[in-house]
Amino acid sequence: MENNNKFLMFLNSRIFIGVGIVLASLVGAYVFYQVRSFDNTLTVTGSATKQVTSDHVKWVGVINRVAKASTLKAGYADMAKDIVFVKEFLKEKNIPENQVVISPIFMDQNYDQPQGTERSYTLRQTIDINSSDVNSIAEIAKNIQPLIEKGVIFSTQSLEYTYTKLPEERVSMLGDAIKDAKSRASKLAESSGKTVGQLKSASSGVVQVMSANSTDVSDYGSYDTSKVEKTIMMTVKTSFTLK
Repeated sequence: MENNNKFLMFLNSRIFIGVGIVLASLVGAYVFYQVRSFDNTLTVTGSATKQVTSDHVKWVGVINRVAKASTLKAGYADMAKDIVFVKEFLKEKNIPENQVVISPIFMDQNYDQPQGTERSYTLRQTIDINSSDVNSIAEIAKNIQPLIEKGVIFSTQSLEYTYTKLPEERVSMLGDAIKDAKSRASKLAESSGKTVGQLKSASSGVVQVMSANSTDVSDYGSYDTSKVEKTIMMTVKTSFTLK
């Protein structure tokens, strides 16, 4: 009886070892297949850049008036006169009326004033000018002295330069970025004695629109509107077969 038990234990251990060897062989074969699969694919990131000139500008100007609570009516009347002067100024500069958007008057209470004094408010109105005549608008924004001389408290809040053909540029630059990726892949493949085959996949990354000669990029993409001259950069992640 004891001999039978020993024989069964010996037999079970042999079966266990045999099954283990088979499983190890299968796992080894799977790992080998995966490694070979990875060896036959090369993932590379390519990029393309292009210098462009902004073809659209948004000029945001602001007029302000400070009025006390007892003189708000007069303050609003002064703002109405100011906006007339601004419209005349823009007309003299040949800026079409349909390019000008004037906001309502906003009123903010001023809290940084001595205690016990009459409340005062800042009246504020913005003027947006959208134009494709980038150079002219930029020059006009620098020379607002005629408005100041008429008593208009006018200031430039921002000049935003954009490039409207960005969607079309992205399409053409995608091909250049893939070419760059293939060139990089070929150089990497040479070191292992292989050559680059077909493109398996490609996915474009975020687009960076930077000031010319800038290196200020973001993981989420960027769009600098502060300068007329810009650099567009886009990346593409590609996978190629290796032969």
